[in-house]
Amino acid sequence: MINKAILMGRLTRDPELRHTNSGTPVCSFSIAINNGYGENAQTDFVNCVAWNKTAEFVSKYFAKGRMIIVTGRISSRSWDGPDGKKNYATEVVANEVAFGESKRDGGDYSSQGASAPESIPSMPMEDGGFSPLDTDDDLPF
Repeated sequence: MINKAILMGRLTRDPELRHTNSGTPVCSFSIAINNGYGENAQTDFVNCVAWNKTAEFVSKYFAKGRMIIVTGRISSRSWDGPDGKKNYATEVVANEVAFGESKRDGGDYSSQGASAPESIPSMPMEDGGFSPLDTDDDLPF
């Protein structure tokens, strides 16, 4: 079975970084995704959560209004509230995140509360990813 979500939208608020009792970083954020055109236009608001290094990355480099690309899985959970009522939540658990725009395209770090990175970093993929070649001379063809 497949459970994979790829979303691109703008953050509706600044990401909220917290730590679990054991010290694990967790970051909650919500993104707005525009769908349709003209009279059929609508906006979906999707709750997301990131853990560990991905959580720290999101909280450090993203702020309200920034375009973000999220790759992850859809997760549903339920719990009993203090009033005995059953509560439900559906969210995207982010495995990878990336910038959806460059600073040149309108991503102004200074006006949005985030500091600009020296160079735009990317989160390593969970399988270790790969390292880009420095020059074309290293290519075997």
